[in-house]
Amino acid sequence: MVNYVSGLPARLRGEEDGLALTEYLILLGLLTAAVVLAVLAFGENLGAQWGLWSTWLSGLNPPPDLST
Repeated sequence: MVNYVSGLPARLRGEEDGLALTEYLILLGLLTAAVVLAVLAFGENLGAQWGLWSTWLSGLNPPPDLST
């Protein structure tokens, strides 16, 4: 039992199974923060631009009816 407990820190340092998950979670957090910041910074302008595009598209002539 003493050998098991004394060797535990060395085994934990050598074990890298959870490292990839931790790295992916950090990356996911950074990407999420970047998306939130981008939406906060550009969201209003993007919404206005989307409205302009919608207005422009609704003003276009519909395609001709080719079924007749």
